[in-house]
Amino acid sequence: MLSILDKGVGMDGLRAVTKTFWVGGIWILGLLVTPVLFSVLDKVTAGMVAGKLFSHLAWVGLVCGVFLLADYVWRIGARGVKAGTFWLLFGMLLCTVINHFAVSPIIADLKLSVNQAAEGLFGGGFATWHAISSLIYLVQSLLALVYVLRRDS
Repeated sequence: MLSILDKGVGMDGLRAVTKTFWVGGIWILGLLVTPVLFSVLDKVTAGMVAGKLFSHLAWVGLVCGVFLLADYVWRIGARGVKAGTFWLLFGMLLCTVINHFAVSPIIADLKLSVNQAAEGLFGGGFATWHAISSLIYLVQSLLALVYVLRRDS
């Protein structure tokens, strides 16, 4: 890995690839792959496959997000914490953490439960928690759009 960085790719290239991998994954999975899964597979199978893909993407997001956040603070210094780019990355990472470690386990438990009418924290079952997860994903996607369009990222 270091030999690749030494031979011209550099940190700028690694940063660009990391950003592309994470943001591209968010958009492709949410806007293209998941709708296709639900159009060609039965709902149960499509949901299972999409869930696995979102779980894997969450781990990609955690690694990429931590790298990009640390790299940004390393390059800009402590004043980077006051910058919009820092907060965009932090927000995207926070969305990943909330969806993967808080909301997704609730959805998984509701899928396993026989009673889909179980009341959750916001008064609903699977559909409510799925909507919350989708909203968080939408916020993350929009934060990613702003992040990609920024010149100082």
